[in-house]
Amino acid sequence: MADYQAPLRDMRFVLNEVFDAPTLWASLPKVAENVDPDTADAILEEAGKITSGVLAPLNREGDEQGCKWNDGEVSTPEGFREAYQTIVEGGWNGLGGNPEFGGMGMPKTLVAQFEEMMQAANMAFGLAPMLTAGACLALDAHGSQELKEKYLPNMYSGVWSGAMDLTEPHAGTDLGIIRTKAEPNGDGSFSVTGTKIFITWGEHDMAENIVHLVLAKLPDAPKGPKGISMFLVPKFSVNDDGSLGERNSLSCGSLEKKMGIKGSATCVMNFDGAKGWLVGEENKGLAAMFTMMNYERLGVGIQGIGAAEASLQSAREYALERIQSRAPSGAQQPEKAADPILVHPDVRRMLLTMKGYVEGGRAFSTYVAQWLDISKYSDDDERRKHAEGMVALLTPVAKAFLTDRGLDACIMGQQVFGGHGFIREWGQEQLVRDCRITQIYEGTNGIQALDLMGRKVVGSQGKLYELFAEDVASFIEENSGDDNLRPYLEPLAAAFERLSDVTEHVIKQAGDNPDAVGAASVDYLDLFGLTALGYMWAKMVKAAAPKAEGDTSGFYSGKVKSARFYFDRLLPKTVALAEGIRSGSGSMMALTAEEF
Repeated sequence: MADYQAPLRDMRFVLNEVFDAPTLWASLPKVAENVDPDTADAILEEAGKITSGVLAPLNREGDEQGCKWNDGEVSTPEGFREAYQTIVEGGWNGLGGNPEFGGMGMPKTLVAQFEEMMQAANMAFGLAPMLTAGACLALDAHGSQELKEKYLPNMYSGVWSGAMDLTEPHAGTDLGIIRTKAEPNGDGSFSVTGTKIFITWGEHDMAENIVHLVLAKLPDAPKGPKGISMFLVPKFSVNDDGSLGERNSLSCGSLEKKMGIKGSATCVMNFDGAKGWLVGEENKGLAAMFTMMNYERLGVGIQGIGAAEASLQSAREYALERIQSRAPSGAQQPEKAADPILVHPDVRRMLLTMKGYVEGGRAFSTYVAQWLDISKYSDDDERRKHAEGMVALLTPVAKAFLTDRGLDACIMGQQVFGGHGFIREWGQEQLVRDCRITQIYEGTNGIQALDLMGRKVVGSQGKLYELFAEDVASFIEENSGDDNLRPYLEPLAAAFERLSDVTEHVIKQAGDNPDAVGAASVDYLDLFGLTALGYMWAKMVKAAAPKAEGDTSGFYSGKVKSARFYFDRLLPKTVALAEGIRSGSGSMMALTAEEF
């Protein structure tokens, strides 16, 4: 198995040459005061060293050892506590946090690159900083000034970690039926009682305190999702001077035995009248939770890219070294018993497919992060509103498409290894197991597809889609005279027209057929994702093609050739997807329950 190395060259290309992130940052005053190109480059360089040198070497051992539960206490795999200290001492926990409370205030476009490195190096470990960052985001956006001052500095510093407590044994997607209760104590605090499951890093030994953000219902709350509130419930109470007080009445009842990410603690959390404080308004807990969901769901998509990148690195190295059979065109290395398997078209198909999804996905995640930065930091109301619409539309695509293709890439990497990919020592089977969860948590990918098709596209009568459509159409029109881009713009325009036609078709169907949205949603998300990555590859060709001729490094010329593969072999999948969507819901809904 290849030692993971952060893909800094490609990250710099995406940030600086494709999206010109420094210009974006300079246009956002709140960002510009915290970051410049030199600072960003230094952050990338150091992040690469820490993730490759500290986190990646713990990945396999963390998987084999797992976390251990003993009478409510959870111990982490060997080396995790020390690695956590390295992360927090470097300020990485608060990289994107509010500077007012000790965060570094870095833009998401930059933070996303660090997140990818961390998730590729060690996904199980990377979930801890990821969950803390999400909890901080929700608290910063909705908490009272008192709560923010009391908790955020230690969460940004990593002295305390964060956890998000949503799911219950009977309530996953349908949070409106949660049973956890919060009773007012009369002093501004609440007693929270209930059981939560699947709580990532809900208990562990790496931080001094764990701050839980818990969804619960007040006694007279309305039924359904409109009756959910959010509460901050710390593992240890915090005194007025900031010191830790007594243990709160919450505990970890057990750890889940799971398929992957075994180095992370997935907890059953019991709250037995635990003392907590309201975050945001009563019965507005879902709104508070969804503040961080756009960031977290992009973060999960980035996990998919990270796992795929790790798979690609290992498979590429193996394909260059493993010798089996001869090339179809004749011996390439006649002095050896066989040729490297890289000479075989099918191995190249797998590697180039992985490359297409990884590098296209990296560009797409940065594209979404760009809109998140504008929506959060712009002083221009119109610009900010436009960005908010793009974030709403693109977030489910980023979460679901990138994780679906991430698992595909992990499986293809395993296939490149053949039998060795099925064996534990090479690391490929762990990547497959770890990546699988990304399609499930933070809202399953089927739910993401329903959100995209039903809420965002049909629900807005296509208005949110038009924001993306205008962006793609403008790029095609502005670059129509570029000879380097012309071979790519025609198939991109065709795929884009296909997507637009299908969008209009489903919106019309949905008016008369209640099953239309659900029947189309998953295929529609895939069609959208393939087209969006085609757009990203066209943008990368625009940046790379002028530098490809005479490129001795192979970076720019390889980028252009990889784009050609994407447009020749992957983008055409949109044709079949569009036909499937147009077929409607009839055959899908025709069978009776007995006929299954």
